Amino acid sequence: MGKENFVKEITNIEENFTQWYTDVVLKAELADYAETKGCIAIRPYGYAIWENIQNYTDKKFKEVGIQNFSMPSLIPESLLNKEKDHVEGFAPEVAWVTIGGEEELEEKLCIRPTSETIISTMYSKWINSWRDLPVLGNQWCNVLRWEKETRPFLRSREFLWQEGHTVHETSKEAEERTLMMLEIYSDVIENLLAIPVLKGRKTEKEKFAGAAQTYTVECLMHDGRALQAGTSHYFGQNFSKPFNIKFQNREGKDEFGYTTSWGITTRLIGAIIMAHGDNRGLKLPPKVAPIQVVIVPIAQHKDGVLDTCLELKNNLSKSFKIKLDDRDNYSPGFKFNDWEMRGVPVRIEIGPRDIENGECILVRRDTLEKETVALENLEKRLKELLEDIQNNMFNECLERRKAKTSVAYSLDEILQNLETNQGYVKTMWCGNMACEDKIKEVTGAHSRCIPFEQEHLADVCPICGKKADKMVVWGRQY
Repeated sequence: MGKENFVKEITNIEENFTQWYTDVVLKAELADYAETKGCIAIRPYGYAIWENIQNYTDKKFKEVGIQNFSMPSLIPESLLNKEKDHVEGFAPEVAWVTIGGEEELEEKLCIRPTSETIISTMYSKWINSWRDLPVLGNQWCNVLRWEKETRPFLRSREFLWQEGHTVHETSKEAEERTLMMLEIYSDVIENLLAIPVLKGRKTEKEKFAGAAQTYTVECLMHDGRALQAGTSHYFGQNFSKPFNIKFQNREGKDEFGYTTSWGITTRLIGAIIMAHGDNRGLKLPPKVAPIQVVIVPIAQHKDGVLDTCLELKNNLSKSFKIKLDDRDNYSPGFKFNDWEMRGVPVRIEIGPRDIENGECILVRRDTLEKETVALENLEKRLKELLEDIQNNMFNECLERRKAKTSVAYSLDEILQNLETNQGYVKTMWCGNMACEDKIKEVTGAHSRCIPFEQEHLADVCPICGKKADKMVVWGRQY
C-alpha cells in the first residue's frame, strides 16, 4: 500500500474535524464501538495511554496523602435522594436496576453516575473525632451516565475515571485541598499530556450539582472548541449535613465535616487526540506514549539487519519504551505510515548501508524532520529528542491557544469572534445568570471559567451594560 493511499484513510482535519477524530480513534486502534449502545470498548493501545495517565496521577495523589479504596457501583434510590441539588443535577442521566435475578427489587438501585452519596454514607460510619481527620480517599473506577449524544472518549455512557473524596476539620483546610488537587490536574495535563490549561472557577450555572464552588482546568482543541479536562469541587457542608458526616471537635462538640470531590476521566485521551493530532493521525507526547520509539528495519531479509535491530532494542529498552516492527508481510513505507498514524514520537530506520556506516536515521513524529545519528550516540540523542518533542508539542498548543484567544466588548463581537476564529473569548461580566444565558443562546458558547488570573478589560458587562468586575472566558465546548 502506498503512502498517499494510506493517509487518505483519515479524513482531512480541516474539512471535517468530527469525522477526522472518529477515524483516528478507530484506525489508531484506541477504541471501538461496542454492541452496547452509547458505549465503547477501549483497545489495548488506548488503555495503555490511560494506564500511563493513571500511574502518573496516582503517584501524585499518594505524594499528598491520598489513599485508594473501592465502593459499590450500585446505589439505593433513598441515598441518591438525600442531597436534593445533587439528584436533580444527575436525574436525567441515571440508569436504574429494578430487577435482581427474577425478582423485582424492593428499592431501585442506580448505577453510579458519581459516588458522593455512597461514599458520604461510609464516611459517616468511619469518622467520629477530629483525630480521624482528614480522610483523603480516591477510587479508580467506571461510572454510567445515560448520555443522549455520545462520542468515543469525549462523552460515552460508561467511562473510566478517578473520583477523590475528602473530609476535613475546617472549611479552610477543605478549600486548600480543593485547589491542591486542581494543581495536580494542571501538572498531569501540562507536563504529561503537553496541553496548556486555563485554570479558574466555574460560574454558579456551570458548577457541579451540590457543590459550593467548582474549579476547573480547561483545554483548547485544534478546532477552537474547549474541553473541560478536570474539575475539583468544594462542597462545604452540603453533603456532610444530609449524610451525617459528624465529628467531635477539639472542644468536645459535634460538628459537620467539610468535604471535597475531584475527578479526571478517559476524556483526557480525547484531549490528546484533538489537541495534538494532524492529517497523519495521532501524535503522542513522549511522556504519555505507550511506545516512545519504534525501530523499522530496512531490507530486513538481508543478513545482520534483524540481529542489529534486536540488539538495539534490547540495549535501548532500559531507557525507553521501545518496539521493533519486524513484521515481514508489510513494506517499510507501510510501517512508516502505520506508526505515524499511531503517534509514536520517534522512528528509527536502519538498513544494511546504515549498519555498515555505524549509523541510523531518526524521524520525529511532531515535525517529521529526519536526522542521521551515529549508533554510539543514539541513546543520548534519543533522550534529547524526546524531551524536545515533549516541549515542542506543548509550545505548539500554547501558540495555537494564543492565536485563538480574543477579547470582545459586545454580544455581536463575541459571536463574530467565534465565527471567524473559534476559540476562547474574554469579556467582562456582571455576574447575572441572564447575561450568561443570553451569550449561550446567541453564540452557542458556555462560560468556561472565571480565570484565577484576572484582567480588567472594561467597566461594564457587554450584555446588559451594568457594572462588571469579573473577567470570564467563553467558548463552544465538547
